[in-house]
Amino acid sequence: MGLVFSDLGRQGVRVRADLVPDDLWERVAPVLPPAPERRRRHPGRLRVPDRAALAGVMYVLRTGVAWRDVPAETVGCSGVTAWRRLRDWTEAGVWPRLHAALLAELRRADLLDLDDCSVDGSHVRALKGGITSVPHPSIAPVPAPSTT
Repeated sequence: MGLVFSDLGRQGVRVRADLVPDDLWERVAPVLPPAPERRRRHPGRLRVPDRAALAGVMYVLRTGVAWRDVPAETVGCSGVTAWRRLRDWTEAGVWPRLHAALLAELRRADLLDLDDCSVDGSHVRALKGGITSVPHPSIAPVPAPSTT
């Protein structure tokens, strides 16, 4: 089976269509921050389209390869570019906004059932002993003798 590519416009960048299907892109694109304006003088190389960068991120998520091993000719951008864009989007708060948008879409379609759900707190820092107003009693049977 050959790879199906999606053309991304005038820049001629091609992206594998299975990495960022149209329905996914329609949900992600509105929450992405606008691209920075190019300088008039010494503008540098053209910015990789956001869809190609997202394809690079999806490729790493699906395959588990290192960022440096992302095949630019297949994905549409280098792994380093995809990693930088992921970093920028994370700093811009894209993922919480996307999560909220997806939840709202599910609620509108009456597909969000919170009767069966769970909360994972494994990413929350646990303080040793917790916060308490009383001192913890020693668990030793008798206090140790002083060595002084």
